[in-house]
Amino acid sequence: MKLNLRVWRQTGPEDTGRYERYEVPDAEPEMSVLELLDTLNSGLLDAGEEPVAFDSDCREGICGACGVTVDGRPHGPAENTPSCHQRLAGYADGDTLRIEPLRAAVFPVIRDLVVDRSALDRVGEAGAHVGIPAGTAPDADSQLQDHDAAETALDFAACIGCGACVAACPNGSAALFVGAKLGHLALMPISSRDRAPRAREITRAAEEEFGSCGLYGECARVCPAGIPLRATGVVNRERLRAVFRRS
Repeated sequence: MKLNLRVWRQTGPEDTGRYERYEVPDAEPEMSVLELLDTLNSGLLDAGEEPVAFDSDCREGICGACGVTVDGRPHGPAENTPSCHQRLAGYADGDTLRIEPLRAAVFPVIRDLVVDRSALDRVGEAGAHVGIPAGTAPDADSQLQDHDAAETALDFAACIGCGACVAACPNGSAALFVGAKLGHLALMPISSRDRAPRAREITRAAEEEFGSCGLYGECARVCPAGIPLRATGVVNRERLRAVFRRS
């Protein structure tokens, strides 16, 4: 089938950017959005034109690198699905797709569809790490953990840091990302030792980088890891707990 594309082109952070129109005459329903861009770039290279820059890595839905915006929705039309798994089966011959970068003030465009998501890294660097004393490894059964707590921690730890939650939020909030980090580390036996200082540092960094949570819920609808909306409530819970705990 033939698909018409409006793709955002921008040579660098200082460029104002613009949409360029392209045709992909040989798109297939089973293609992903990234494979559509691959096909487009193959044609551009054959014509001696500059290919569209975009990020991708594993293409298995676990790295978070591939995020783009399709028709105004981070990652694409299917809920809780990364761009690399968004298929074209829902489009018909002659349809038009608008593809642009993840849109958030805190994610400046580097080139075309590539954005700088280092603000998420700075939040992680502020406190999403674990200190373990050097020495003999503890026995496997010396750190007991409730099964339900472990399962919840794993659910939160599934966050891949793609930034779609920020782009989907009208306030540019990273509350889903921050709550997932705080939630899973607070529930693990070893990392919970630094729970209060971690909460203080991570929430401080998040407030410096991102907007406040408005409880719109758009973040949970686009999250490819399916992080539940209740993760946003973890942020305030851990912040308040840290006020009354010194460690």
